[in-house]
Amino acid sequence: MDRPSRRTALTAAATVLAGPALLGAHRPPPAEPPVARRAHAHNDYEHPRPLLDALGHGFASVEADIWLVDGRLLVAHDADGLDPSRTLQSLYLDPLAARVRERGGCVYRSAPRLPLQLLIDLKTAGEPTYRALAAALRPYHRILSSATAAGRVRHRAVTAVVSGDRGARAPLEAERVRYAFYDGRAEDLDGGAPASFIPLISGNWNTFFHWQGTGPFPAAERAALRGMTAAAHRAGRAIRFWATPDAPGTAREAVWHELLAAGADWINTDDLAGLAAFLRAHDT
Repeated sequence: MDRPSRRTALTAAATVLAGPALLGAHRPPPAEPPVARRAHAHNDYEHPRPLLDALGHGFASVEADIWLVDGRLLVAHDADGLDPSRTLQSLYLDPLAARVRERGGCVYRSAPRLPLQLLIDLKTAGEPTYRALAAALRPYHRILSSATAAGRVRHRAVTAVVSGDRGARAPLEAERVRYAFYDGRAEDLDGGAPASFIPLISGNWNTFFHWQGTGPFPAAERAALRGMTAAAHRAGRAIRFWATPDAPGTAREAVWHELLAAGADWINTDDLAGLAAFLRAHDT
């Protein structure tokens, strides 16, 4: 074998032996699912892979319930499910920071300007829990949307919204710069707080509507749903209902269709694949 041929053969052999180590830099990034812009993962932390399963289905919002225990923010639905290893940082903030860094400042490459909503439900007393949360959020300020007391909002890759115990409102309002927003209720639809403080209105479906998706939607209830949605949008707010029917079947889909028709911004579910498929088919 002459020298050029031998050199070529050695180079090829080295490339084969190196395999992915040499070629990995040239691989395209992994494909992402279509973004389901109205999809909210209720009790997201109960899925086998918190956050990651929701992102794998293209969800634009996830919900984490937190408990302040010995100065740590633990994620669980009930007190008997608390686990010291399952913290807000380990399940959500750290993975989100890594993902945003890997993707150049966004959660989804296909929707770089779409913030992921991180709805944080406070299960312990609102004021001390929020103070601990505010301290926990500050180190992640580069990925978090923020607002000043004057109402100036800066959107980043993740928008944290505080829900649950209402005692969090006062310390939130008192901050000069905050990295979280407040989840309002129906009484805040036409309230004086600006959308820069309350960008979201949430309510229990069963408080306002008797219809569970079987038979026709009563005209008065349909009008109420559309009126609430329109009121939220006039004020620059999004709207979400929890406790909607979520068992697979025609009743659930009937409610989801009505939410879409009314312009509701978020649809709650525990069934990630089911809602993702529904929105791909119907949310045009």
